[in-house]
Amino acid sequence: MRVPVEWLRSVVELPAEATTEEIADRLTMYDLKLEEIVGGGITGPLTVGRVLAVQPEEQKNGKTINWCRVDVGPQRNEPSVPDAPGDDVPSRGIVCGAHNFGVGDLVVVSLPGTHLPELGFEIGSRKTYGHVSDGMICSTRELGLPDDETSAAGILVLEPGSATPGDDAVTVLGLGDQTLDLEVNPDRAYALSLRGVGRDAALAFDVPFTDPADRPVPSADTPAYPVRVEDPDGCPVFTALVVSGVDPTAPTPAWMARRITDAGMRSISLTVDVSNYVMLELGQPNHCYDRDRLQGDVVVRRAREGERLTTLDDVDRALTPDDLVIADDSGPIGLAGVMGGASTEISDTSTSVVVEAAYWDPVTIFRAVKRHRLPSEAAKRYERGVDPELALVGAARVAELLVELGGGTLEPGATVVGEAPARAAVRVPVDLPARISGVPIAPEQAQRTFERNGCTVERDGDVFVVTPPSWRFDLNDPYDFVEEALRTAGYDQVPSVLPTPTGGRGLTRHQELRRRVGHVLAGAGLVEVTTLPFAGPADLDRLGIDADDVRRRQVLLANPLSTEEPGLTTTLLVGLLRAASLNVGRGHESVQVSEVGRVFLAREGAPEAPIYGTDRRPTPEELAALDAALPHQPFHAGWVLVGERERSGWDGAGRPVAWSDAVAVARRLADVLHVELTVEQAATAPFHQGRCAALVLDGTVVGHAGELHPTVLKEHGLPPRSVAGELDLDALLAASPAIGPRPDFSTYPVAKEDLAFLVDTSVTAESLRAALASAHAAVESVRLFDVYTGAPVPDGQKSLAFAVRLRAPDRTLKDTEIAEARAALVAAGEALGGVLR
Repeated sequence: MRVPVEWLRSVVELPAEATTEEIADRLTMYDLKLEEIVGGGITGPLTVGRVLAVQPEEQKNGKTINWCRVDVGPQRNEPSVPDAPGDDVPSRGIVCGAHNFGVGDLVVVSLPGTHLPELGFEIGSRKTYGHVSDGMICSTRELGLPDDETSAAGILVLEPGSATPGDDAVTVLGLGDQTLDLEVNPDRAYALSLRGVGRDAALAFDVPFTDPADRPVPSADTPAYPVRVEDPDGCPVFTALVVSGVDPTAPTPAWMARRITDAGMRSISLTVDVSNYVMLELGQPNHCYDRDRLQGDVVVRRAREGERLTTLDDVDRALTPDDLVIADDSGPIGLAGVMGGASTEISDTSTSVVVEAAYWDPVTIFRAVKRHRLPSEAAKRYERGVDPELALVGAARVAELLVELGGGTLEPGATVVGEAPARAAVRVPVDLPARISGVPIAPEQAQRTFERNGCTVERDGDVFVVTPPSWRFDLNDPYDFVEEALRTAGYDQVPSVLPTPTGGRGLTRHQELRRRVGHVLAGAGLVEVTTLPFAGPADLDRLGIDADDVRRRQVLLANPLSTEEPGLTTTLLVGLLRAASLNVGRGHESVQVSEVGRVFLAREGAPEAPIYGTDRRPTPEELAALDAALPHQPFHAGWVLVGERERSGWDGAGRPVAWSDAVAVARRLADVLHVELTVEQAATAPFHQGRCAALVLDGTVVGHAGELHPTVLKEHGLPPRSVAGELDLDALLAASPAIGPRPDFSTYPVAKEDLAFLVDTSVTAESLRAALASAHAAVESVRLFDVYTGAPVPDGQKSLAFAVRLRAPDRTLKDTEIAEARAALVAAGEALGGVLR
């Protein structure tokens, strides 16, 4: 919101010594953050000039420049201009590259010695294109003014008769005035107006404020124009006045045009300018219709199927039944609260004007803007909420200015349909502002702040009963009023106090174990990544997950960030493979990443989550209902390895990753958590059949690891033989025993036996290892250390070699006991069809 300081001072008695910077600082402390201070800073002879002659000259580079003679007033004209047409006439010779002006036009000229902040240097006389250019004819950009349809092409051309050559252009254009460009938060829509900013400025400086909305309005006893509102929910209040006899040729006063321009809009015509001026002044958008173009009653309704509307931007738009429109007998004549229609547009012949101002439902306007991609200054205010009690005041202010400046006559009566919704009172404990903010805000000080903001305040013992004003949509609960009292007292008064930490017991066991898992993954050479927990059907398709897989049952989001990822992820591999693919695409040949995070698994028959208010803490029963609706959210650990596991170097070739590396990561996690994982052959997406291992804990599959399927690798742009794994970390942490002294630790010597068996290739190493481990009570550990195929091992068989360790807890084993244990081991191997080598 751009607020000219001169305009602001007209409604607020700001101290004369208050600088623009000080005003900006005070408003920033009032949550109206300064973006920039616009205007001012121009020094030197910036003057109005009249173009006397223009001589086009084509240059060797193909560009055509204009060698001009410009009258800049008797005091600043040179006696003659060499080489200029009519060089005996006092004037200035200036070279200009723009072409949107001609002889007789009034322009702005910066003479030598002028400093324009937008250029950053001082203008001087210099030779260019074969002439001495004694100054510069200025464009709107060089003057720091917004472009309009004419000046956007180049030079700023002033209205005929608006000035004379030699006039000070800084005064004529108001370039000495400064404008505050303020950032207005969506919850402070009242500040999108001079009225709102002025009220806050008055509070900030504790000075009187003149409300521009405090003016009489016409009586609504007699309707001014027939209006029907068929959708009162979309339009709670609609007002209309009629002004006849407006002079369509009446110019916009310079003071009004300057204020509108400084506020960031362009001056068009008197009627349009008055409409925009009132919107900027009061924050109440309005619209003027050419009464002679209206056909029948004005009707507020929803659009009908197939209706179309050509808006003021000359775009033909298809309407839907969700659109709220203003119509007459000819059909829609405006998209309510957004933009009017071309059929009833004010023209240079309009003399009778119907002034409309209304209060529209903010949600309806917001959706219309998004649906039609049609933002406007009016919609920006309506979708945030305007004062519902201001509609007739806004229409009356437009009519008043049309009468005063355009010579019109306000016809009797006023049309008012509907009434503004009442605001509910809020109970605020008198000590709440001081108690919450830590600033000693006395109850009397808080009450004065509320009343100066337009609130009605009554005191009921130790409680304020506060009714917010109609324009403050952000004041709804007691803590909103705490903020209001605090910003008046000053945010800089809040004491800087560091909180005293409470004594704790350190990390929980679950946190300690998760930290240990992170250390293990980092120690395995994996780089930790954090990915977004969102996925869509296409992501699961790329992983090759079947339609009946439990991972297909996603928890869908009500408002997803992307329609391609409408749900929460059921596997960490979605994000990990994206991260690996991104790094490979950026030239990394070897990528090894891991992540520890939650996955989200839908519960069978879970109820829909209830929605409670924010005015109180939920009861235990309500919290239980919320918990019942939540999905299962276990922690998982996932990893992806691409390229070389052992890097190539000067000392030799590296080693590419293999499926066993993915399994090894899972084994390292199990070892550090002191749980035993059993590895079994499996087949599941997204892994390669025959190169996938199921990770089993106490008979339950808690994860998978292995080589990724070639199709999955192709979909993600990863090289062949890349591997991955994923584990249910919660299951491992729950099974991890408490670490302490081992009561059955044996100090007696160990007996070593190495056994190799020939078995069919269908026999897994894990099944044979498990059989050996349970063959005898003296078996302490069994470890596979060699797998061999090839001569002299027969086809269809393989050799599995195990290192077996035997130990007794209370004695040294005798040779006979060792022989007995060895025999039991051989028998266990033979039971699976093995032959001792």
